[in-house]
Amino acid sequence: MKNVDDLIRSAEELAERGLSKGEIADELNVSRETASWLVERGASTPQPRPAESADPHDIHVDWSAVSRDPARLTYVGRAMADLLSKQGEAVDLTVGIEKAGTPLATVLAQELETDISAYVPRKHQWEDGDIEDLEGTFSRNFADIRDRECYVVDDTVTSGTTMGEAIAAIREQGGEPVAAVVLVDKQGVDALDGVPVYSLDLARSALGTRSRPYGGARCRSPRAKRVGARQGPL
Repeated sequence: MKNVDDLIRSAEELAERGLSKGEIADELNVSRETASWLVERGASTPQPRPAESADPHDIHVDWSAVSRDPARLTYVGRAMADLLSKQGEAVDLTVGIEKAGTPLATVLAQELETDISAYVPRKHQWEDGDIEDLEGTFSRNFADIRDRECYVVDDTVTSGTTMGEAIAAIREQGGEPVAAVVLVDKQGVDALDGVPVYSLDLARSALGTRSRPYGGARCRSPRAKRVGARQGPL
């Protein structure tokens, strides 16, 4: 179990390895704002904080107990595939949002008998400033999007920005997103840009405030803890 100091050290180590703040956000399953906050506090020479800045309120999701084990990853992917099994009749493509969405999408594509595509979100390039100036890309090593109905897969929804970006990018390529699925949803969104979003569980259910579990029982595998003031545990 990680507390805030552990996350700060993890963010510092990732930054020293050359990862952008956006990639660090992806690795730690937190928002870009939280990743920036963690990196700034882990820097050898702390950056000055704007007077109006505040500590972020976020939830760190640790699903490494699933992701590091192929069998567990397959079981969870099958459950996610089941959530999509009745969504659309002509879907022949599953799009995984890199990085963590791609291995999940691989399992879903096998279960649902679709091709697979991979989307690299623009946050992987983000360091500071306006993310709108950056562009995401589809990997050329995977299936083409054009004129195909598809599912969209990621590990978490933090703010919905990355999922919404992927949906828009698919449409720009001539594809049609039919439904999306994630392992953990921090926001409790039912749909993004007209696309239904399904999840195995809400991160908030781990805090005892709200639950939308898969199959009528809470999914306990991912561990979700609050990120906030540095003094207390997550």
